[in-house]
Amino acid sequence: MTRPRSTVLPMAYIVLRILIVLNLLYGVAILGLVIFANSNPTWFMKAIDVPSGMDPKPIMIGLTAIATLGLLAVPLNYFILTRLVRIVETVSRGDPFVAANAYRINAIAWALLALQLLSMVIGTIGKAIASKDFPLHLDAGFSVSGWLAVILTFVLARVFAEGTLMREDLEGTV
Repeated sequence: MTRPRSTVLPMAYIVLRILIVLNLLYGVAILGLVIFANSNPTWFMKAIDVPSGMDPKPIMIGLTAIATLGLLAVPLNYFILTRLVRIVETVSRGDPFVAANAYRINAIAWALLALQLLSMVIGTIGKAIASKDFPLHLDAGFSVSGWLAVILTFVLARVFAEGTLMREDLEGTV
């Protein structure tokens, strides 16, 4: 029996490859921002509208910490994206329930967990340096949907592991 050809998988493969490049460019941009901000702190403080009466030192330290933690997200995202590419490749071959995919999904779940923890630390730093005079709105902190994604991914890894075992058992009986 031949399976219908999916148009989603080739598109997913292309999108994932684009996201890998964009993730690396994001890392370069953040690194450039950290270098630029720390080499021109006065100009940077004006550019982000820090009121002139405020002490810029805690803000610079906090923003540098946030950007540095943001750099840690780059290899985690790269790790996730490259594993997703490999999973898409196995699905394209018609062979998704292999042990390697169960391990890949489990590894993705751990990386998603690390990203959620990283987001919570970034959100905490952002709240610590924000004030009435210097409001700082970050898309970071606790995320219910992010934590649900972590749990779902761990469960999906287990589903793939069980699917792999069932397939091996079935092949052994035929």
